[in-house]
Amino acid sequence: MKILLTTLNSKYVHSNLALKYLYASAEKSRNSIDILEFTINNEEDYVFTELLRKNYDAIGFSCYIWNVDKTLYLAENLKKARPELKILLGGPEVSYDTIPFMSRHKYIDFIISGEGEAPFAELAEALIADTGEFEKIRGLTYRLDGKLYVNPIASPLHFESIPFPYLNLVCEEDKVMYYESSRGCPFQCSYCLSSVERRVRTLSMDRVKSDLSYFIYKKVKQVKFIDRTFNWDRRRCYEIMQYLIVSDNGETNFHFELCGDLLEEELLKLLGTARPGLFQFEIGVQSTNEEALHACSRTSDFSKLAENVKRLVEMENIHIHLDLIAGLPYEDYESFRKSFNDVYSLGGHNLQLGFLKLIKGAPIRNQIEEHGYVYRSQAPYEIISSKYLSSLALVRLKRIENVLDLYHNRKGFQRTLDFAAANLAGTPFDFYEELADYYYLKGFQHRSHKKEDLYRIFLLYAGWKERFIPNVRDIVRELLLLDMRDTLNPEAIKKFERKGWEIL
Repeated sequence: MKILLTTLNSKYVHSNLALKYLYASAEKSRNSIDILEFTINNEEDYVFTELLRKNYDAIGFSCYIWNVDKTLYLAENLKKARPELKILLGGPEVSYDTIPFMSRHKYIDFIISGEGEAPFAELAEALIADTGEFEKIRGLTYRLDGKLYVNPIASPLHFESIPFPYLNLVCEEDKVMYYESSRGCPFQCSYCLSSVERRVRTLSMDRVKSDLSYFIYKKVKQVKFIDRTFNWDRRRCYEIMQYLIVSDNGETNFHFELCGDLLEEELLKLLGTARPGLFQFEIGVQSTNEEALHACSRTSDFSKLAENVKRLVEMENIHIHLDLIAGLPYEDYESFRKSFNDVYSLGGHNLQLGFLKLIKGAPIRNQIEEHGYVYRSQAPYEIISSKYLSSLALVRLKRIENVLDLYHNRKGFQRTLDFAAANLAGTPFDFYEELADYYYLKGFQHRSHKKEDLYRIFLLYAGWKERFIPNVRDIVRELLLLDMRDTLNPEAIKKFERKGWEIL
């Protein structure tokens, strides 16, 4: 029996921690199990051929909102090619309503719901022994003799019992290494699946330090903690970050998701001693509309959060990524404009403008009628409209998201954007809205652009603004030149100067 664990990651640099956990936990069957990871950008025929040619007896797929449709299409065709092949699915996108799901997709033989480490280990042993005895495997939905059966979900595992997965696998130096020191979340944000498990289970501090020492020894490029709200336990957060500062190898970066208003003075002082580049923080603000946050069962003290984020930015040694979600209950276009301006003013290095997704299992799915949500029927289930935002308003925000990513998040325009956000329109949001209007009016969205051309497009926008603000084009041109010299290499600048400001 040859078993494969596989998935379609969203990018090449990403890796799948779930598959590694399953592999490490199936100790008795490990010699019969392989792991292969692909991306959603790989050619379908390439992935199909790679999976089929190795003649596996069972293939397990890790399913998420970004890959489930392509995974199902791939699994269906693999089953057509080899009807005897066993297809196993797991992951948050297939863990709910498994009987109806398998009734629609008759090529699926097994689904594991919930935590998969123990169920997969038992299933692998049963498949290898060819016993056909699946009824005692908790969390398993299975097809047997044409009928579907669903077993009760297993209780959450003692987290410490799950092996550190990287000791059994080669550390991929060119990929992000994902790690979790806790499972669950103490908060109940209704749009998030983490709200389902309210109890937080942690690894012991000795175990965490031992695990992290492996990454430090291997000098991996980046370790991304997938803990939800890493600083929910402030003492624990402090101790881990202190350990990483003391053990710093000068190369590895550690990424955390933090709650900005929970940061304390002691931790802020410690963070000020960290090597530039050691830490990267993602802080989910989501909205500054208190009614919207309350409707999502989310609590936040924005004044405290703002104070802490500004201090982190002023330290200049930690990359700060801030998140907003468009489409939350009670947040209309004008309210979102305010949220955007509030968060933009904090000076974060990256501002992600995301859109509400009504993911399976999230409590907000029970509020669809209440808020008039219309959403896409396929993953990622992003909203199309609501009582508060029309479909056209959301499309307008998507245009703003596009130019925000091109200019603010892509980097290389700092002086120009600082000037533009303060002087070219009423507020930063108004500026990005106007820039997006110009960008789409001129049809620049129809093709991708090299970074050099983004400077040229911005100067065209400044020339258009000169009807209202005299001499602004010359001011912007000088700022763009300064930004280019900070960003582009000398050869690229010479090439730019030869070609000039005209965009072809």
